Amino acid sequence: MRINWNYIKMFVLLVLVVFLYAFSSAKNSKRIVSEPEIQFLGDNNLFITHANVSKLLIQSQQIASNAPKEILDLNKMESALNSNPMIKSAEVYVSVNGELKAEVEQKNPIARISTNTSYYLDDEGGYMPLSTNHAARVPLVTGFVDKNALENIYKIAKKVDEDSFLKKYVIQINQSKDSTIQLKLRQSTFIVHLGDLKQLDKKINNLKVFYQKALKEKTLNDYSKVNLQFDNQVVCTKT
Repeated sequence: MRINWNYIKMFVLLVLVVFLYAFSSAKNSKRIVSEPEIQFLGDNNLFITHANVSKLLIQSQQIASNAPKEILDLNKMESALNSNPMIKSAEVYVSVNGELKAEVEQKNPIARISTNTSYYLDDEGGYMPLSTNHAARVPLVTGFVDKNALENIYKIAKKVDEDSFLKKYVIQINQSKDSTIQLKLRQSTFIVHLGDLKQLDKKINNLKVFYQKALKEKTLNDYSKVNLQFDNQVVCTKT
């Protein structure tokens, strides 16, 4: 009987490939994981430190570094990071050479609430605690503010954050008991009364026109109140 050597060669090659794959998988699963390598995405201002993130990763597994790769639960690690109120999103993975890596995106604060308690409001309208590591330069929010009803504050804070003029000049947002809004501007003595947030874009445009005109005429400090509550009008009260 004639032997087909091609089939035998293919069979031996297949067995060799399976063996090498199983060997490398077993070796890789027992590879020792290094200290976590943490990369922060976006803003360089760190509200949560590398050490904080590393501690969260280790505590989530109740292990120290230099642990075998096979015992790590990456999903659990990601959940531990994502549950932190300063973190917007996180991805945890292990590289082929055993390096434990975490990519972390922090929340972005757009206002600082200062009432009975102090905390940040992030750019998605969510809660963010203050950080001992870094203080954000964002408008201060005062007045009648309910932590469970921040829609009004979020709308005006988001507008301030996205508008270059407002972001440069607005330093304080105050909400009255009737939910009307007042603004305080940098290097100005007057208070801007927005009223409610209906026709907000028109009110902001009116404010910009008034401000540029008063700046040119050097009369900014002549006013104590700038009222934008009336349609197509800017009503000013002199000091």
